[in-house]
Amino acid sequence: CPHATIRPFALTEEEAKKLVKDNVAKVEVSVTVDITATELTTTTFKLDITPKFVVTTKVERLATDVRYCRTCMMIADGDVCPICGDSSRDHRTICVVESIRDVMSVEATGQFRGVYHVLGGIISPINGVGPSDLNIAQLESRLQAFGEEASDVEVILALSGDVEGETTSFYIYRKIAPLGVKVSTLARGLGFGDDLEYADSLTLGRSIAARQPFRP
Repeated sequence: CPHATIRPFALTEEEAKKLVKDNVAKVEVSVTVDITATELTTTTFKLDITPKFVVTTKVERLATDVRYCRTCMMIADGDVCPICGDSSRDHRTICVVESIRDVMSVEATGQFRGVYHVLGGIISPINGVGPSDLNIAQLESRLQAFGEEASDVEVILALSGDVEGETTSFYIYRKIAPLGVKVSTLARGLGFGDDLEYADSLTLGRSIAARQPFRP
């Protein structure tokens, strides 16, 4: 009916569990879902349902095979993700990011050959997210394992440049600086092709403060 009201589909956790238990073997998807593979993976993995909701039989293995990497907290199909398991990468250069999507963004540049640490979010009092909700303690433990060699380790804080990102970066810095590691952050300033006229004062100010020698 063209005038019918479509209500959003919603299930309680108990209803979802029963649905999975009774019908997982015969679930078929006959609609097109506008969702990326990353969104599908991360959303399915975060569901607190056992077994987790299965969209297709191809995704069914997420319920049993996908977990968090014990080293960097990124999604992996084993105890260690492919990046942490790659001996050719620099394991003394650790890029701290907010989410798995940020890992993919950095990897897409082809400019980074270190490893990562995924926080799983940023500190946001408004949203009720505190330091204990993030993988900051795991980062501390990871760095402490270097012992006396910590001075050879660089931690890159690759977080967003907004207030919450800066707050998270400052908190992490205060926690890990006493360990003796080198702490750096992403260069901030005008992007390639940006018009000076439309740059905000914070971005422009940082660009001036972090000016570099001109290289023709």
